[in-house]
Amino acid sequence: MSNFAANIFLAAAWAVLFGSFTWLAMISGFVVGYAVLWLLQPLTGVRSSYFKRVWYWLKLLVLFHYELVVSSVQVLWDIVTPTLLARPAILEMPLDVKTDAGILLVTNLISLTPGTLSIDVSEDRKTLTIHAMFADDPDAVIAALKNGMEKWVIDAVEERA
Repeated sequence: MSNFAANIFLAAAWAVLFGSFTWLAMISGFVVGYAVLWLLQPLTGVRSSYFKRVWYWLKLLVLFHYELVVSSVQVLWDIVTPTLLARPAILEMPLDVKTDAGILLVTNLISLTPGTLSIDVSEDRKTLTIHAMFADDPDAVIAALKNGMEKWVIDAVEERA
């Protein structure tokens, strides 16, 4: 049984134990199950990447929501103030993410963030075409996306050797 399946089972057992199948009971059961599985890891002798990947997924969710708020405020500020700060541009970002799921997640996260839009992925899947609303410095925009969203997705989605 995989660690994820065991964690889901422990979360359900936690909810049964407390007689409540609410979201709060399931999430707290998941956290307790995660801690139990992590503590039992030395006893089983099997090292799993599951524990790091859960951390990376949480990091991705939190940091994406932070970027969502920051970019929303930036776009809103540009709309409500009389000065126009937007300098739109079409940019090409080389992709380091390799899996289909990773490419899909990167493109969707970029498109969900106000002020940026994924336009196309090249045939060889090595370049992503992006429209950026605030592209005063195109290299800085690409570097921010690569060091931010793309890196977070690589950490969360792709297997490491």
